[in-house]
Amino acid sequence: MTKEIVVLKKKYLEEIVPELQKRFSYVNKMQIPKLQKICINRSMSASKSTNKTLDSMVKELATISGQKPQVTKSKKSISNFKLRENLEIGCKVTMRGERMYNFLYVFINLVLPKIRDFRGIPVNSFDGQGNYSMGLKDQIIFPGINFDQVESLRGMDVTFVTSAKNNEECRALLEHFGMPFRKN
Repeated sequence: MTKEIVVLKKKYLEEIVPELQKRFSYVNKMQIPKLQKICINRSMSASKSTNKTLDSMVKELATISGQKPQVTKSKKSISNFKLRENLEIGCKVTMRGERMYNFLYVFINLVLPKIRDFRGIPVNSFDGQGNYSMGLKDQIIFPGINFDQVESLRGMDVTFVTSAKNNEECRALLEHFGMPFRKN
């Protein structure tokens, strides 16, 4: 295990768990929210779908996440969007365990500070069931991505899935991990 993973796990067990238990008056330790997985999704329009573009997206997502992404295909044909059934249109990756904590550490400490005019992440991106999603406009803010090899800037969606029951619990958990939410 790397140092970052140990630090985040230790912080969760020693600081975050007691704080959340006190704040929300949990009776059982199993009620305390925890981060279950982080999902990243990247897609492109069907009209720009080429093997070279998809290969570069998969390679970049593998560099960002540290594991091999799964290629996503369209489920049905839509002629107005020039979309055919089973056309490869994106890629996704789901991180759990050590990779999830490693990505979270890198995301909070290295990626978010690189965003131009960053004032915090939006507070209105919770889904009501204890999950948080946000979009990023480009991939060059991640370490390991070489700007000279990037063919075009493409964004991605990052989703933090927790065991929290509502938005307030999820926000408290992510804030304790160090997520810089926007001040109102």
